[in-house]
Amino acid sequence: MDINKILAVAKDIDPTASLIEYREQWTLVLTDKASIVPLLDALKSGGYFDMLTDITAIDWATKQPRFELVYFLCSVPNKDMLRISVPIEEDACSCQTAEGVYPSANWYEREVWDMYGITFDGHSDMRRFYMPEDFFNAETGEQYHPLRKDFPLTGIPDSLPLPPFPEKTGIVVEY
Repeated sequence: MDINKILAVAKDIDPTASLIEYREQWTLVLTDKASIVPLLDALKSGGYFDMLTDITAIDWATKQPRFELVYFLCSVPNKDMLRISVPIEEDACSCQTAEGVYPSANWYEREVWDMYGITFDGHSDMRRFYMPEDFFNAETGEQYHPLRKDFPLTGIPDSLPLPPFPEKTGIVVEY
């Protein structure tokens, strides 16, 4: 993989793009979320990466911007991989869909929305992937997204009975 050519393509779209190398793996860091779809299109049409293998997110909780979208690209003929990282603000928690470039983005984007609450503008079928459609706070009406750092560690209060805690009750249950 000629990483300098890939960086040149990225800098044509996002002049502030940079590369990070860690243990012979490359991450392309963008600063503008509007540049992700044009970059994916340029990398695919340029013959650099023919497959999108995953999209995930990171919730930094206290850091700004709070979220980071990470796209994983693969070149089957060249046996190369590349990560692309894009910051997402909590206030504008959305990004353009990559479905038009990589159709496989459909399911990955649904998963990211379901788990993190990041929406994808222009997505053809933005609905829950793992959680039920009625997975929301009954008091506030807000959707729950379980991989966000502000989701309760023990789950939704009173939604499921918790197992007995022998440390608290002194009762040992034999199974």
